[in-house]
Amino acid sequence: MGRDRFAKQSLGYLYPRIKQSRILMVGAGGIGCELLKNLVLTGFGEIHIVDLDTIDLSNLNRQFLFRQEHIKKSKALVAKESAAKFNPHIKLEAHHANIKDPQFNIEWFQSFALIFNALDNLDARRHVNKMCLAADVALIESGTTGFNGQVQPIIKGKTECYDCSTKEVPKSFPVCTIRSTPSQPIHCIVWAKSYLFTELFGTSEEETPEFDHSEDSENAKEIENLRQESQALNSIRQSMGSDDLARKVFDKVFKDDINRLRSMEDMWKTRKQPNALDFDGVSKGASGTKPSVAQHDQKAWTVAENFTVFCDSLRRLSTRLQTSQARSEADIAAPVLIFDKDDEDTLDFVAASANLRSIVFGIESKSKFDIKQMAGNIIPAIATTNAITASLCVMQAFKVMRGDLDKAKMVFLERSAARVINSDTLKPPNPNCNVCGVMSSTLILDPDRATLKDLVEDILKTQLGYGDEFSINNEVGTLYDPDLDDNLSKKFSDLGVKADSFLTVIDDDEDDPRVNLSLAILEKTLPADTKAVQLPKKLDIARKPKDAPAPLTNGDTNGHVTASPVGTKRKRSLEEPESGLQQNNKRGKIHMPSKAIGFQDDDLVIADDSNDGAIVIDD
Repeated sequence: MGRDRFAKQSLGYLYPRIKQSRILMVGAGGIGCELLKNLVLTGFGEIHIVDLDTIDLSNLNRQFLFRQEHIKKSKALVAKESAAKFNPHIKLEAHHANIKDPQFNIEWFQSFALIFNALDNLDARRHVNKMCLAADVALIESGTTGFNGQVQPIIKGKTECYDCSTKEVPKSFPVCTIRSTPSQPIHCIVWAKSYLFTELFGTSEEETPEFDHSEDSENAKEIENLRQESQALNSIRQSMGSDDLARKVFDKVFKDDINRLRSMEDMWKTRKQPNALDFDGVSKGASGTKPSVAQHDQKAWTVAENFTVFCDSLRRLSTRLQTSQARSEADIAAPVLIFDKDDEDTLDFVAASANLRSIVFGIESKSKFDIKQMAGNIIPAIATTNAITASLCVMQAFKVMRGDLDKAKMVFLERSAARVINSDTLKPPNPNCNVCGVMSSTLILDPDRATLKDLVEDILKTQLGYGDEFSINNEVGTLYDPDLDDNLSKKFSDLGVKADSFLTVIDDDEDDPRVNLSLAILEKTLPADTKAVQLPKKLDIARKPKDAPAPLTNGDTNGHVTASPVGTKRKRSLEEPESGLQQNNKRGKIHMPSKAIGFQDDDLVIADDSNDGAIVIDD
């Protein structure tokens, strides 16, 4: 009773709805940890968590639901276990899976009253946005970049969706790409700075995690691998100042780790395998190279030159660390080294290490000057930003659940603004949006009989009155248009069209085209005497507005924080929303009244370095 007291006082009549609500949170990283804590303490009755990622050592400084013993375990499962301690009276379900997996279909999305996005990549954000619109479920979208954050409520037919504003293709890469499958120089630079340098010089021996290696450990194999890696790093740290330090580091990261990756055959079926480097072989080739080559910062170094700079900078850094440790007092924390782009020792080490890794993976090497620019722009993810953004998500969710869309806002967290938190009124859907500015419906098809011709002739032309000028597309590409009719006789299964995928019909009539038609596929065995492709109900598809405004562009640089003018509000206001919400008490479903069935977002986000963008360690 005491646990509910303050929530009841604060939320009033909304609290019973919250206790009955079944909600979904996608993403259990930086924002997700903070958000899950808020949702649990608020008292939402049933919370589902979906996340594909596992916990990494670098997550622990901001994702507070995780501890060192959780490294390499599922974020979703550990988040559930940790958050359950805050409120044992709610139901938590964790899914260690990709939100794009077939099991998470439209029907599954429809089972939730509200959905929260706490994702770290554009593709997943767009998928959840599209599924929420198809399922007609309210979505609270959020994202952070450094000190900036944003929260956006998305309601089908009422507000802009995530794709109403043009998003630039993000330079976003998960940690597994940085550590295992780099394909660009920036991947290797981030690896050299954020992982190799930090593990060698930014972590004291006392901070090395302890692991449970008991026989009954659920993840015995993973724990054993981590234990061995921890021992290897300890051994290297203990060799600081020794003559064989360079060999130990080199053999671990450029030979042993690479050979371990090469042994994962499935990883290289569609990728070129990396080639490990041999210390003695490279050393022999670099015998005549002098450390002064590091001063030549405008050209890309050779293998021999990178090797020489690597060994020399490692010697300089280990000497500095030993000197600092000798001068430090016993009762204070052990000293560490911090990367600084203007520190020649740290920059030389990162530049040489990044280039050697590039050579291993067959990637173009960069000059020290280029690496200085790119490595100097790394911005860390900030726990406080995540916490504030997560709290704003819940505040906006309350307004959506009450039906107060006139009070709901798009909220911006901006460190450089006159006010830290700024807001803007929610905009109506963009009529030119390819996701929400369309008509949506379910398309029922018999997978054993249905062909593309059935859709074209029986549904589009006969039932809906389309002319000859239209096309049918899916995620792969165009399946049909007037000049491409080779697929008409093919079954949908042969075209890669499966249950819970989408087809988009685009009317190319020059005079009075219809809005795009989005069809969510529902596979169902139909009676033999009925048509193999059917619509669940008659559709009245609207025509495209004659003078619709062009799609909006807000300069989004990473897929989640929209750049509104700093310290200002955008002036476009939301049309007066229909009042009231219909509440399905069985599962707390929030239904937004609508006149039409219209359709209306690990860890590293890297902005384009060619445009002076930042490399953002993000969640």
